[in-house]
Amino acid sequence: MKLHRFYVSDIELVADLVIDDKKYTHQWTKVLRFRVGREVSLFNNQGLEYKYKITMIDKFGVRLQRLQQIDSVVTNREVYLCFSLLKKDKNDWVLQKATELGVSHFMPLLCERTEKTGFDEERARKIVIEAAEQCGRIDIPTIHEQISPEKVIEKLDGTAELLIAEQGSPNSTFKFSAQTQSVAILIGPEGGWTDQEKHLFHENELKHLALSEFTLRAETAAITAAAVIAGV
Repeated sequence: MKLHRFYVSDIELVADLVIDDKKYTHQWTKVLRFRVGREVSLFNNQGLEYKYKITMIDKFGVRLQRLQQIDSVVTNREVYLCFSLLKKDKNDWVLQKATELGVSHFMPLLCERTEKTGFDEERARKIVIEAAEQCGRIDIPTIHEQISPEKVIEKLDGTAELLIAEQGSPNSTFKFSAQTQSVAILIGPEGGWTDQEKHLFHENELKHLALSEFTLRAETAAITAAAVIAGV
């Protein structure tokens, strides 16, 4: 039987645990129809994950008994995915798949040619939590506010290796090493970077991340970059 994983935020994962938050109890008892004896995996933002068994379900909540600690998957590099906001549900797709690939931070970009300006941070957080639960990650990516490319550079300069994804970039191509622990990749909109934005990148000596010889859609470029960076 599949072991369902649930992120329980700040809940302390004690040996004898009672959960009365309806956010969890309704899903478990009404949607998934868990019964006494069912085993689940719980993880929190303290980097801990345990297997629990449901021992009681009543009107006050769900009681669980801790069984054993689980060896969880952790990311080996801090990755900032700075991507221009996309239309319709493409943002959701990028959030989900990049979480599965190990991205640590999502920074939605407001570029000069960005076609969509609204960003629902709460919805984005729900998407990355669900993706983390399903893929086996124990850490939850951070969702940042919308930001301009210029502000990204100001904020992350000296913190992460700043890279730009652009076909035919005149900048030098970045080479990964074992010491590369934090990387930020900037992905432009469908219409591409403007000359002013390219000048900004050149001034700040951002290096180029080669993704493909073909022209990629913005969402494809974002996922490809996440796979390349997190997987090296």
